[in-house]
Amino acid sequence: MFDKRGGIKKLFLRIDQFIESFAIALLVAMILIVFVAVVTRKIFGFVFVWSEEVTLLCLTWFTFMGIAIGFRERLHLGMDLFDKLPKNILEKSDRLIDGVTFLFGVYLIVYGWDFTMMMQGSILAATQLPNMIQYIVMPITGVLTCAYSLLQLFGRDLRRYHTIGEEIKRDA
Repeated sequence: MFDKRGGIKKLFLRIDQFIESFAIALLVAMILIVFVAVVTRKIFGFVFVWSEEVTLLCLTWFTFMGIAIGFRERLHLGMDLFDKLPKNILEKSDRLIDGVTFLFGVYLIVYGWDFTMMMQGSILAATQLPNMIQYIVMPITGVLTCAYSLLQLFGRDLRRYHTIGEEIKRDA
C-alpha cells in the first residue's frame, strides 16, 4: 500500500471517487424520489409514505459529503480580497484556515458521534430505519475533513478540479 508508485495516493483517490460517486447518487436519488412523489400525488392522488423521509436522508448525507468535498477543493473560507497581500502572509493565512478546518473536523467527530449515539434508540417513522443513520454522516464528514485539512496543512494540494476557480475568475 505504501509502495513508491503512489499506492497510498491511489487509495485516497479511490476513496475520493467513491465519496463523489456516492454524493452524485444521493442527488440523483433525491431528484427521482421527489419527481415520483409529485407525479403520484398529482396524477394518482397518493404519495409513498417513505418519500419525504428518504429524501431528507439523502439531503442530509449529500450536504455533509459536499462539505468534505468542498474542504478538499478549497471552496470554503476563501477571500479574493486579500490576494494582493505578500505571499508569505497568504501562506500563513492558508495554514491558519487549515488549522481551523481541522478543528471543525474534530468538532464534527466528537459532537457528531455523541449526537449519533444519542439517537441510537429511536427509529425513523416511515422507513423504520434507526434514526442514527441520519446522523452518522457527521463524524464521517469530520474524519474526512480532518484528513483533508491535515494533508493541506502539510502542503499537499488535494484539489482534483483546478479549473473551477479559473473558470469562475474568467467568467466574472
